[in-house]
Amino acid sequence: MSPLLHRRLLPAAIALTIVVNVVAPLSAGDQEREKPEVGVRVPLVTVAKASVKELLRRVPISGTLVSREEALVYPEIGGYKITQLELEVGDRVEKGEVVAELEDRTLRTEVARAEAELSRSQAAAQQARTTVASAEARATQAQQSLDRTRQLQERGTSTQAALDEATATALTAQAELESARSGVAVAEAQLQQAETALKVALDNLDTARIKAPVAGVISARNGQIGATASTTGEPIYTIIRNGEVEAEVEVIETDLGLLSEGDPAQLEVAGVGRVDGTVRLISAQVDRTDRMGTVRIALEQQDGLRPGLYAGGWVTAESRKNLAVPASAVISDASGAYVLHVDGNTVQRLPVKPGLVWQDWREIVSGLDIGDDVIATAGTFFDDGDVIRPVRETMSGLEADQRDTAKTEADLP
Repeated sequence: MSPLLHRRLLPAAIALTIVVNVVAPLSAGDQEREKPEVGVRVPLVTVAKASVKELLRRVPISGTLVSREEALVYPEIGGYKITQLELEVGDRVEKGEVVAELEDRTLRTEVARAEAELSRSQAAAQQARTTVASAEARATQAQQSLDRTRQLQERGTSTQAALDEATATALTAQAELESARSGVAVAEAQLQQAETALKVALDNLDTARIKAPVAGVISARNGQIGATASTTGEPIYTIIRNGEVEAEVEVIETDLGLLSEGDPAQLEVAGVGRVDGTVRLISAQVDRTDRMGTVRIALEQQDGLRPGLYAGGWVTAESRKNLAVPASAVISDASGAYVLHVDGNTVQRLPVKPGLVWQDWREIVSGLDIGDDVIATAGTFFDDGDVIRPVRETMSGLEADQRDTAKTEADLP
């Protein structure tokens, strides 16, 4: 063989030798080589354990702060000018505190007139009582004279004419006594009327000093000094009773039936922040136009709560602890809801009865036990009998699986 031909055939021989040396060991270790292939092809899947969680059902609400109860301050008598207004909007007031005053000159005159009439009636009543006393004395004297005349007439020492005269005198005296007694009744009635008139006049004078009917906070002031007070129209003041402000919110009709009086609520009030409360009152009807129902939320009172502020938040309609899995683990199809249970590394489809959804967790009413593993996400890509490599949701479990994967890949030829 020529040196030239030898140089051309040498690279091909070397290449053939390398191929033979590589292929021969692979043919001899087919069984051992299959294991790493299986480890590489089995998918890594995130799993989670069914565990007990606190689950809530919340109903969204939004509305406005309003006065829980308002008291309107009107004068009890009209037609008199307002001379004084004591309070401003935002001021606190106690029950019975004077908040305004009316011009009272006419009222004081009426009191003086009633007092004079009372004095006259008292004198008339006293005079009537004196008249009765005199009439009683005359009647007694006339009766005694009649008795003596009757005795004399029986003994024959008095005439019938004298008896008749004594009898007439006694009857006249008795009639005068009855008349005097009637006069006392009239005088006492007039006295009582005068006392009542004085009381009314004094009450009217007292009402010139207008007082707060309840304790609370002044929310509106409509009265003006110099204006004529009226018992109708706008009130002089509006008071928020006890300063209590609550939220009047709207709830969609489908959620209204979930709420009950006493349910806890959390609201965010404009300019104030979070305020806790409870459901106090649920409307008995729903608006036909927007299909919303009105709910009153009693709030924990604090500074800054004012009628008119916006409030939005939640009412917790249900709260319970129960078995739950990640919400993404529950799958639904035509046959119902199910999860993919993981037994070792094998997937098993299990029907379940789901319940509340809260913070990415789904309640499992039945179908699972505490500690059961389920595929947390991407469950629709698997079915009964599939083999997977479970990966825990915790960081430590994920790192461990990553280390195992890295070791397996390092062992591959």
